[in-house]
Amino acid sequence: MWSATCGGFGQRRIVVCAAPSAVDSILLDTDVLIWYLRGREPIKAWVHEVGSLDVPRCSALSVTEVVAGMRPREEPTTREFLESLAVVDVDREIAWLAGELIQDHGRRGLILDFVDATIAATCLRHDLALATYNARHYPIRGLRFAHGPFSG
Repeated sequence: MWSATCGGFGQRRIVVCAAPSAVDSILLDTDVLIWYLRGREPIKAWVHEVGSLDVPRCSALSVTEVVAGMRPREEPTTREFLESLAVVDVDREIAWLAGELIQDHGRRGLILDFVDATIAATCLRHDLALATYNARHYPIRGLRFAHGPFSG
């Protein structure tokens, strides 16, 4: 097991819980997909390593976020990469759980983003570890985070 913390402004670090081989399945957050598409080699190598152990996954909402921010010239590469991933759809159970997470956080005076809540609910529903640079967006009990070698 590894451990790390989120960096401050300008210091992006993935939050760590287990190496890819120690985690059954991983869900790639939108930020990890974006850094992969921008060609950041440590992330690309890590995603390929994860892919050698299991099919990398992302949420259907991450596909929406990536496509929404894509430039026209990036479409072929983006499409090819996203089509190589297993996309986890948002079903009724995930939608319900996401709503409960938002409601629970709201009762405590905290705001949980709709997309982040849905991605977290996807991980919880399917027992997936989340690979993200933005662990602070996911203050959710029981949510596991994946480790990447580029976290240091």
